Amino acid sequence: MSVRAVSVVSALSLFALVAACSATTPAVVPTTDAGQSEPGTKVRGDTDPVAFGGARPVSLYVPSAYSDDKPAPLLVLLHGYSASGTLQELYLGIRQHAETRGFLYAHPDGTVDASGKRFWNATECCDFGKTGVDDLAYLDGLVDEIGKRYKVDPKRVFLVGHSNGGFMSYRLACDKSSKFAGLVSIAGTIWTDAARCSPQEPVSILHVHGTADDTVAYEGGSIQGVKLPGAKETITRWAGYDGCDTSAVEKGEPLDIETSRPGAETEVTAYRKGCKGGSAVELWTMSGAEHLPAFSNTFMPKALDFLFAHPKP
Repeated sequence: MSVRAVSVVSALSLFALVAACSATTPAVVPTTDAGQSEPGTKVRGDTDPVAFGGARPVSLYVPSAYSDDKPAPLLVLLHGYSASGTLQELYLGIRQHAETRGFLYAHPDGTVDASGKRFWNATECCDFGKTGVDDLAYLDGLVDEIGKRYKVDPKRVFLVGHSNGGFMSYRLACDKSSKFAGLVSIAGTIWTDAARCSPQEPVSILHVHGTADDTVAYEGGSIQGVKLPGAKETITRWAGYDGCDTSAVEKGEPLDIETSRPGAETEVTAYRKGCKGGSAVELWTMSGAEHLPAFSNTFMPKALDFLFAHPKP
């Protein structure tokens, strides 16, 4: 059944239920069957049976429109703490857009910690066991590996992350800014210590956050005693990294992207003036939304519109 064939409420309930069970039930990961794909051949309109990512194998969705003659965008989805790539895809339903918009798509898994929950070693969140796993190298290498098999457009490599995945997206943008054109972070913030982020190239940022989030507070809070910057501080700081005129704040038309309140519940704050390389930084503030927003079917198309409007120059 298509991911969007289930209601938003049902998808959220399943997401929460399976995430809660992840401590005892390991997520299923794809395996490689070399007999399904001849060396050098490419898959179109389906999931490539050749797994990427080494010890943490990842399947890649290849749209029907893919051709070696034309570079394709690549989008990597990063899940939240205790979830998995498969659960995050169920929640956001990006695969259908990969097909219609023609981009390569992967949703990898983080490492399982001592409590049985998957995580990314991101900014302040969420390597609570201090394992030191190098997810920066893992995800950087994953993009390179996909690029060796498929013709990836280096100007259109994007990230979407929720919570811990949002934190990881920011870490990648800080340390690997030459590789990523833009990201969407849902309830994940930047480093508290500004000195730990020094992007060498502009990266477009869409930060999406609910005002009623009691896990990663909109105004800034803490996780296990570690201070976190708020949503506004995060985008203001990134606007500075991108060279935007931080005094020129724009207000966009309110959006209807979340179903917990009727009507246009989301305020748009944007930095676009003076940003280097055609980049932009936006904050979508969802009034009354919590850590797992009940997104309407308009959210992902609008978020993807933002990303695709801001390739690298």
